[in-house]
Amino acid sequence: MSDNRAFRIAGTGARLLGGAVVAVVAVAATVAGVAFGWPGHAPSPVSVTVAPAPAATVLTCAGPLLALGRDSAAASQLSVAADADVTVGVAPGGPAPREDAVTTTGVDASPGATRLTAAPKGRSRADIAGATSATVAAEDLRGFAASACAPGLTESWLVGGATTTGSADLVLLANPGTVAATVDLTVYGAQGRQVPPGGSGIVVPAGTQRVVPLAGLVLGEEAPVVRVTASGAPVQAALQSSITRTLVTGGVDQEGAIVGSARSQVVPGVRVTVAPGGNEPTTVARLLAPAASTTATLTVTDAGGKEVMTRQVPLTAGAPAEVELDALPRGVYSVTATAGAPLVAAVWQATGSGAGSDFAWFTAAPALSAATLVAVPSGPSPQIAVANTGADAATVTLEPVDGGSSRRILVDPGETVTASVTAGATYRLDPGKTPVTASVSFAAQGALAAFSIWPALGTSAPIRVYP
Repeated sequence: MSDNRAFRIAGTGARLLGGAVVAVVAVAATVAGVAFGWPGHAPSPVSVTVAPAPAATVLTCAGPLLALGRDSAAASQLSVAADADVTVGVAPGGPAPREDAVTTTGVDASPGATRLTAAPKGRSRADIAGATSATVAAEDLRGFAASACAPGLTESWLVGGATTTGSADLVLLANPGTVAATVDLTVYGAQGRQVPPGGSGIVVPAGTQRVVPLAGLVLGEEAPVVRVTASGAPVQAALQSSITRTLVTGGVDQEGAIVGSARSQVVPGVRVTVAPGGNEPTTVARLLAPAASTTATLTVTDAGGKEVMTRQVPLTAGAPAEVELDALPRGVYSVTATAGAPLVAAVWQATGSGAGSDFAWFTAAPALSAATLVAVPSGPSPQIAVANTGADAATVTLEPVDGGSSRRILVDPGETVTASVTAGATYRLDPGKTPVTASVSFAAQGALAAFSIWPALGTSAPIRVYP
């Protein structure tokens, strides 16, 4: 009896021991599975890739040339000095854009800026282009201006202008959308970065353009740079600048915005129209490193790609710097600024400093890696300049969209090649396999203007949806 009980007890102990061993093995297997991953099948979640429906293409033009303070009883009153001629182009077979006005606040009987809206064609975004030009000859404003119609942005940079004696510069803020935008203007000057009271919380209602005198933000700045940030809706920013020297008008310009800062900025196709010499500078580069101090290398190359000038420019974070480039003979040049920190850049060029002179701001241009449309407004001797700062040769195709022979332009590394184009026409510029930068410029006696060519608006990338 006792032996049987002992056997039963021993058997029970064996079973308990066996169960413990099994439990230990199971726990060890579980730990190993967690540590090294289970080898079992992991089913993928059900998903579908969807291409979003393209939105309408919307471009906004800067509008007419404006004059400030013509009424002595209302020094802050704005008035239209010259209406702008608008040139609009579409890709062959594409939908014609609708043109309507964006009302300029505070300007009586103003036609306002022009908004171009093109609905998508099927599942493709409409490819359109627009540009404007205007000529004024008055006692307080004289010169020629041209600018490209551009999409609204939530951030952009205006590199140009001044608030010293004789300057009457205006920041143009257009909201082509359907909801109000709130804009902050950050000004970088000799004292560094500041957000002036007049530049904070500017409300731009839907379908309107607000005009802010640059001197109302900061006074006495020789080389300001303005950062434009918008919330609620993107805005199209531009700068109208003009100068009067001892009651002699010295030109007018409508300058487009720069999309953003980068460690390398290229200003293509700067047209130098006067010989070196004179009492006043006629070619000046303006640079700003907004966030970090650095040293920029400024390189000027001629049309053949030969390096004709190099400058090392120390940049203090938030403080713009200017470099005179007056040793350049007549010709076409590209200016490249590189640094160890992001920067923005533009080049000011003038036809002279006496009566009847004009000037233009040549801004840094974004790289073009795909075909884009270019509208050329009315103006004297228009030309397109294509700069190749890469290591490989570029074969660029320039084709009129309304018919005519296309041109194949070979641009070797470092070169800037110009092509005369027809005012009032639209072209398709295809860079081929090598990215390039490009600009449109105009020049004549007492007339100078330019604008950068931006890439075509792209379609939204496909998105993956998990039901």
